[in-house]
Amino acid sequence: MTLRIHIDDGAPPYEQVRAQISEQARSGALPVGYRLPTVRGLAESLGLAANTVAKAYRALEGDGVIETRGRNGTFVAAAGSAAERELASAAQEYASRAVRLGGTQAQALDAVRDALRAAYGD
Repeated sequence: MTLRIHIDDGAPPYEQVRAQISEQARSGALPVGYRLPTVRGLAESLGLAANTVAKAYRALEGDGVIETRGRNGTFVAAAGSAAERELASAAQEYASRAVRLGGTQAQALDAVRDALRAAYGD
């Protein structure tokens, strides 16, 4: 696993850790079942505070990218099921809110496309 933190990036360090681990897990560079370093170990190797790495791990676990198995460690989770459910739930919440705000379907789709372009850097 290779991570690089860019202090001048503008994105918070925990978000950089989260995004890089997530991308590596989704691309297969980090295979399902890969054991991640401990929070303390990764923090030391990156020169970050342990709380910063812990925040990234919590976000990744919430996204279904990793799973913590108590004292056994933290591992890359099986991709898909949890992440797909979370994505579907977020999409449903967005659609419901767009309707409540009185937006049209076209406006809602345009807003999603703009947000995705911004998030993925396209």
